[in-house]
Amino acid sequence: MRNYLLIATAIISLIACNSNKPSTMENSNAAFDSLLHEYYEDRLKLYPLEATAIADERYNDQLPVDISDSYREKLKTFYSSYAEKFKTIDRAALSGQSVLSFDIMQYEMKMQLEGLTFHDNLMPINQFWSMHISFPLLCSGSGNQPFKTVKNYDDFLGRIHGFTSYVDTMISNMKRGMEMGIVPPRSLMEKVLPQLTGIIVKDPMQSVFTRPIKKIPESFSAEDKKRLTDLYTTAINNEIVPSYDKLHSFVKNEYLPKCRATSGISEVPGGKEVYAYLAKFWTTTNLTPDEIYAIGEKEVARIRGEMERIKTETGFTGTLKEFFHFIHTDKQFMPFKQDSDVINAYRAIETKMQPQLKKLFNLVPKAKFEVRQTEAFREVSASAEYNQAAPDGSRPGIFYVPVLDPTKFNNVSMEDLFLHEAIPGHHYQTSIQQENKELPDFRRFGWYGAYGEGWALYTESLGKELGLYTDPYQYFGALSEEMHRALRLVLDVGIHMKGMTREQAIAYSLDNETESEADITAEVERYMAIPGQALAYKIGQMKILELRARAEKELGSKFNIQAFHDEVLINGCLPLEIFEKEVDRWIKAGGN
Repeated sequence: MRNYLLIATAIISLIACNSNKPSTMENSNAAFDSLLHEYYEDRLKLYPLEATAIADERYNDQLPVDISDSYREKLKTFYSSYAEKFKTIDRAALSGQSVLSFDIMQYEMKMQLEGLTFHDNLMPINQFWSMHISFPLLCSGSGNQPFKTVKNYDDFLGRIHGFTSYVDTMISNMKRGMEMGIVPPRSLMEKVLPQLTGIIVKDPMQSVFTRPIKKIPESFSAEDKKRLTDLYTTAINNEIVPSYDKLHSFVKNEYLPKCRATSGISEVPGGKEVYAYLAKFWTTTNLTPDEIYAIGEKEVARIRGEMERIKTETGFTGTLKEFFHFIHTDKQFMPFKQDSDVINAYRAIETKMQPQLKKLFNLVPKAKFEVRQTEAFREVSASAEYNQAAPDGSRPGIFYVPVLDPTKFNNVSMEDLFLHEAIPGHHYQTSIQQENKELPDFRRFGWYGAYGEGWALYTESLGKELGLYTDPYQYFGALSEEMHRALRLVLDVGIHMKGMTREQAIAYSLDNETESEADITAEVERYMAIPGQALAYKIGQMKILELRARAEKELGSKFNIQAFHDEVLINGCLPLEIFEKEVDRWIKAGGN
């Protein structure tokens, strides 16, 4: 054996000697990888909050005013410059992951530059996604912003200083929007006002922004403890509270009276063009709004038929709408007495399906995972959510669950929700993507809603394969959540392109899903606030289901579900059109 090894080594050495230069393809890949690294490093300078989210602390003191014209000009220059640089790369000379990266870059440059032609920055505030909400979350101590070192504390003071400029620009942009008729629905701004007043306090120690100084590590010196406490108290009194007060006064007295009574983005100048772009942006497809609407109507009808079947199976004799009410109110679905009962019930779901996970997945995240109750300060307005793990292992993936009153916590849909938000939904997808160091950083930490949310919704369909949904009510809960996402295709397009009013959208939802009127109202207002985002879930899920069915048919006995899931997850988030081409390549290669 040793002789064979020596001969093989000699042959390899001879080949190496005869090839003083790497192959053209290796050279091309290396040059492209270098350009991708340069791109991502430059991108993090423009998006410091993204850097913080991946535990890169170099820019933790920065909060750029990303809604300003000057910042948007920087973005245009950045994306235009790299679009030109990528034109120098010969795709045919690339191989492996570099080919996918090239296609993603081409897509990304085009979509980002197109998006910057619109005036979305003139409506910089809403009740769902806005800096006035996300900024307090940064200082919670359990979010992305770290508070472990003295520098961490000093860094966040830099972001507080940046926030005052951000608020001034918000107000300036809203005034310009008022002049141009680019304003949001009045009903949304009414929801913003209490969010602002919740931050305006007379006693700085009652502010959410004092959470870091209430938890200053014991290892800090007495001098640093006093200095930081004084600086944070001064910042709250002189910067944060005045900024929120100024914003509240403007929204209440000047902005709200000028906001529109209509619901859809098509009611503002250029709104139809904006929505056509947003539908493309969020679905990462070329589906038109009309095509998406038709898909939604078909899915609503299909899922409703399955809901009727399960309702009959349970022995319930009333109408489907009466069954919704029964599911929502009957005490058998609210068995909990303490907050911990709810959290432990979710942990039990993970335990129950663990033996089945290995049958469906080869790839398993290394990142740790926890179920936690949502912090009290934000629990009232929060929904269940997943917060991704830090790539360096310093922060686990966390499934946050708000429990306002455990005795009223409905357990229908718990299995379904865990699959989506936790395992094998967002935790598997984001962790496996981050842990794959063969991917360039822009892909390890990138996100496309149609793929990411589509994957999470797809995993809800795996419940029975994972030993869940043995209770017909839990399966009905899964159908309810799928219906919720199908309704979004109808409602989002209906509101923004077909003149559907807020009230009509609420009524349509009440007829087709189990959610309460209060929850449905909040959801409809979410669609109004962020046009197109709600389209991502169902369109992404349907594409993955379509590709799985195609693989099963074409591969026949060669189809392996673990290998399919490997193929879906290993490349990270992809635009759906690129994702479909990659899976088709995998199928043609025999599922290898």
